[in-house]
Amino acid sequence: MLHARITGTGSAVPAKVLTNQDLEQMVDTNDEWITTRTGIKERRIAAGDEYTSTFSVRAARAAMTMANIAPEELDLILLATVTPDFPFPATACIVQHELGAKNAAALDLTAACSGFIYGLSMADAYIKTGAAKKVLVIGAEVLSRIVDFSDRNTCILFGDGAGAAILEATDGDNGLLSTHIFSNGTHWQLLYQPGVGIRHPATEQKTLDERMFFLHMEGNEVFKHAVRAMGDAATAALVANNCTADDITLLIPHQANRRIIEATGKRVGIPEERIFVNLHKYGNTSAASIPIALDEANREGRIAAGDLILLDAFGGGFTYGSALLKW
Repeated sequence: MLHARITGTGSAVPAKVLTNQDLEQMVDTNDEWITTRTGIKERRIAAGDEYTSTFSVRAARAAMTMANIAPEELDLILLATVTPDFPFPATACIVQHELGAKNAAALDLTAACSGFIYGLSMADAYIKTGAAKKVLVIGAEVLSRIVDFSDRNTCILFGDGAGAAILEATDGDNGLLSTHIFSNGTHWQLLYQPGVGIRHPATEQKTLDERMFFLHMEGNEVFKHAVRAMGDAATAALVANNCTADDITLLIPHQANRRIIEATGKRVGIPEERIFVNLHKYGNTSAASIPIALDEANREGRIAAGDLILLDAFGGGFTYGSALLKW
């Protein structure tokens, strides 16, 4: 039976680094406080002329080079983001144009930090039905544009960048074994951007007065839901494939917070040495975090043929999900 196999990965991040020491000059915080509570040491910040599409294109080209495919071979482009270049058209269409992928359909996905796993799930479904043979899945964000740098509780967390993967049809025993996606809209107000959608248009003065353009987060509540949901999603993947934590070569979780990652590992039963973490370098890059981490793990030789890789994410919505793949 046909299913999806990752044949190439890529990532791209801005050159500008914002360290914890830099943030000490901006808000009432310090390196020890940030590191202890989050595990983050620095994050990347886009320049004024860099956008979500900028990093998407760079990451996509790197993934395509690894997979050795030409742009016109792509059948579908799925771009997961909560920070599109514009409300419309889809940033994926801009990426399609920049890549020269003239034969690909293109659309954006909005599933926050779980977006890349949602994209993998959709790509796998298209490939299984034969509707697509080669799919580009991207997770990309420029969160620094919607972060309030006067709010020390949120500005320390987020960074910018993109990661990408090429998925191709295979009938072998490697590739995506299963994906599992979930939503719980009950708690949508715990992590969201109030403006400037149609509920609070940009023409309303209160969108400026109440700083609605910036993301809002109830950190403690999000933490509790994240640990539970990521544990449940990871367990769903293990059960579906008759696996145990001992079978997993590497867990690549959403890079939101070191404490969440550690708690998730303990909940699932995967020790620290088999969990990939690059949070300290990039902070929380939302939909980009898993594909950036996957690309780094791939290029650093942390993944070998036959390895079982578990991807696990949680994000605003709430959305959460997992994917298990055999490399």
